[in-house]
Amino acid sequence: MGTGKGKGKGKGCKVESTSRTARAGITFPVGRVARYMRNGRYASRLGAGAPVYTAAVMEYLTAEVLELAGNAAKDNKRMRITPRFILLAIKNDEELSSFMSDITISDGGVLPRIHPSLMRKKKKKK
Repeated sequence: MGTGKGKGKGKGCKVESTSRTARAGITFPVGRVARYMRNGRYASRLGAGAPVYTAAVMEYLTAEVLELAGNAAKDNKRMRITPRFILLAIKNDEELSSFMSDITISDGGVLPRIHPSLMRKKKKKK
């Protein structure tokens, strides 16, 4: 048995530590997000749940954009997601478009759109 001090199961028993990322059941690194939040000085104090919640939100947004960009690539019969497909995915989704309205995606291009006044006039039938 142990000496009674500290946390532990006694002598010789090693307890493996579990990362906060594994505990939260997400993929994005909670420890790294916590470090960036501390070093960024966004607030004087940082709660234990803040980096977990932030990492989970970042993971969700990434998965959403990648799913939409993958669908855009598949529609254009491509196997690879390029910045063009990421831009198309974001701009065609109303909520993502408003959320990321101030960003510029390098090599993304623009949405395909021709102004109606530039279109040819239809000939009237007699």
